[in-house]
Amino acid sequence: MPKVEDAMASMIANFPAKTGRPIEAWIELVRSRGLTKHNDIVGYLKAEHGMSHGFAHRVALVGLAPADAPAGDGLVEAMYTGPKAALRPFHDAAIATVTAFGDDVELSPKKAWVSVRRSKQFATVGPGTGGRVEIGLNLRDVAPAGRLEAAANGMCTHRVRIGSAAEIDDELRGWLRRAYDGAG
Repeated sequence: MPKVEDAMASMIANFPAKTGRPIEAWIELVRSRGLTKHNDIVGYLKAEHGMSHGFAHRVALVGLAPADAPAGDGLVEAMYTGPKAALRPFHDAAIATVTAFGDDVELSPKKAWVSVRRSKQFATVGPGTGGRVEIGLNLRDVAPAGRLEAAANGMCTHRVRIGSAAEIDDELRGWLRRAYDGAG
């Protein structure tokens, strides 16, 4: 089962082949330009160097992260501590499902969830309430029905809450695939 840490390491290892320089060189470049805001770094790298959003985003995240901040899988580990530790297998099963869709799936851990991107975010996965993992989905023109609920925040249009890995069934895989396809 792929882990966030493995996906991040793979992306960083691919920097020279995909962007022409290692990530450290890009970080040094944006620092030499005095760029200190995430959106400014992403915008500069995309506009001036033709970098894809995913790689520019990774430069900003790595370059702006405090030295003692958890990164990658460390953020995920922090999400699933204490009473939420039992939810980690459900999270890992959801991540394995979306990363199987293609090599272009990018995982970007935040403090409370993992953003799942292609050319744009199509899903989020993180601990929810009531002993469940919450999977956010971006599904335009799909009416909420049954367990496909309207999302409570602006990050996604819909959400599905799961309390077991068995709930990642064909129906949920279909919604995830539709969100993935819509982000390409």
